[in-house]
Amino acid sequence: MSAKIVLYGPSESQLQAYQEVAPEDVEVAWVDSGQSVDDATAQMQDTVAVLFGGGPISPDVAAKIPNLRLIQTTSAGTNHLDKMALGELGVKVANNGGGNAISVAEHTIALLVSTLRKLQLQFSTVQDRKWAGDIRQKWFSQAQEIAGKRIGIIGLGRIGSRVARRLAGWECEIVYTDIIDIPKELEEELNVTRLSLDELLQTSDIVTLHVPLTTQAHGMMSDREFDLMKPTAILINACRGPVVDEAALIRAMQQEKIAAAGLDVTEVEPTPEDNPLLDMDNVLITPHFASFTQESGVRSRTFAVANAARVARGEEPESVVLPD
Repeated sequence: MSAKIVLYGPSESQLQAYQEVAPEDVEVAWVDSGQSVDDATAQMQDTVAVLFGGGPISPDVAAKIPNLRLIQTTSAGTNHLDKMALGELGVKVANNGGGNAISVAEHTIALLVSTLRKLQLQFSTVQDRKWAGDIRQKWFSQAQEIAGKRIGIIGLGRIGSRVARRLAGWECEIVYTDIIDIPKELEEELNVTRLSLDELLQTSDIVTLHVPLTTQAHGMMSDREFDLMKPTAILINACRGPVVDEAALIRAMQQEKIAAAGLDVTEVEPTPEDNPLLDMDNVLITPHFASFTQESGVRSRTFAVANAARVARGEEPESVVLPD
């Protein structure tokens, strides 16, 4: 007997991609989240695992699916789901099990290099048929190498550890901080040194953020933290926008408390057109695309289907995210 799991979202466009990675004994069906809640949940009465496809799965919706035991996302973040209330209903939430970790780690390094070298200015100047334009006079002397820099990683989890591993050959010093204990063996393997958050901020040339958006992490980079950083330091954020107090970041940039920033995420997305960060040539912003690669999509969908199928078979899910 095959296990049946449901993709719950406003469109069935993702359905085939999930079906292609599903094991032979797993059936993936789509339920339209655009219909009434009563009609949608009526189709899911026997469903024990739901793949989050963009449809709003509130505790009120979950309460109408009596057998539901798991909501499975293909993203690393689960802050859009009320894990506490869902947990009270006996429903667990699982993320993508690190399916996007490689992609985000690579994008982080791309942001890091691009911000240090202001590649966006170089690209746009050549594309505007101005060749070097006035870059040489206005900025060239500020270009920097990664070699010899101290890079501070905040959060040495699935993504942060991969950033450290990929920077191993760049001849830089890597330090980190985390709220959990990291095994000594992993520290030695990655050649990283643990520091307190304050010491990391005070001494790092580059600070890169890799923490989930929890209550504790919300706004963790604010005025106090920017005051601690070197005026020559740069900030990289490829985790979640609200981890950074954006008003404080704008003040830090305007007051030259830090030198530059490379962001894949903003506090509000899309960011407002009048956001001052958009007019700063020492700020590089990409539109929350760090995890969007073909390989990442396949890994995340494969894990999601397999994990949902575990629950459908009566097994325990992996990569469960606990409430804050």
